[in-house]
Amino acid sequence: MTETLFTKIINRELPSDVVYEDEHCIAIKDIAPKAPTHLLVIPKKAIPRLVDASDEDKALLGHVMLAVGEIARQAGVEDAFRVIVNNGADVGQTVFHLHLHILAGKTFSEAQLGF
Repeated sequence: MTETLFTKIINRELPSDVVYEDEHCIAIKDIAPKAPTHLLVIPKKAIPRLVDASDEDKALLGHVMLAVGEIARQAGVEDAFRVIVNNGADVGQTVFHLHLHILAGKTFSEAQLGF
């Protein structure tokens, strides 16, 4: 896999506003927020899309989901937040390094997501 924008952020080659980090993932503020709280949770292992994860990634994916809860608590949005994973360009994935969006601080309607 080629180096991505997120790989460069993880390696501190590019600046970012880091709000959480542990040995398996990092969370940063989104540079183009879609909500008052918009954080990206990025596994340090480069997996292009969710469908590219393998059985060996089960523990990592579980860890990332638990980290989402901790990050939401630290951000003060644990009572109401949305987690989004885009898988592929047709649904809005622009960086092909798996990442989860935490969105909070406003009311979301189903119509905004096309449900």
